[in-house]
Amino acid sequence: MSDASASPSVLFVCVHNAGRSQMAAALTKHLSGGRVEVRSAGSAPADTINPAVTQVMLEEGIDLTGERPKILTTDAVQTSDVVITMGCGDACPIFPGKRYEDWPLDDPAGRGPDAVRPIRDEIRTRVERLLADLGITPTDS
Repeated sequence: MSDASASPSVLFVCVHNAGRSQMAAALTKHLSGGRVEVRSAGSAPADTINPAVTQVMLEEGIDLTGERPKILTTDAVQTSDVVITMGCGDACPIFPGKRYEDWPLDDPAGRGPDAVRPIRDEIRTRVERLLADLGITPTDS
């Protein structure tokens, strides 16, 4: 982080920005209680969020109905402290001084809620670890 008083910023990137990155961003916002600046984007955004993703996030009390997939921009990467990729390959630009992680997660595309719940739960575990690494205690475990 460039300013010690600033909140850390995290960018979650996947191909369509309709599943994994949306769940990770929503869980990070929720679990950090707003103490992390969160963005998500896709290298080839879909038109809408995966309905099964919306359903399983509602089960956690997190409403994604107002979210829309967004295109990955160089600016989003440049203004983030941590960039988490999820199956987007080389589409994410690399900048010196940024922390990069790749989270190998199953793609929820075309899957129903029963198949998406374990992906959501794995993302939650990874987000909790990320928050701990950033020195932020989750507000809701």
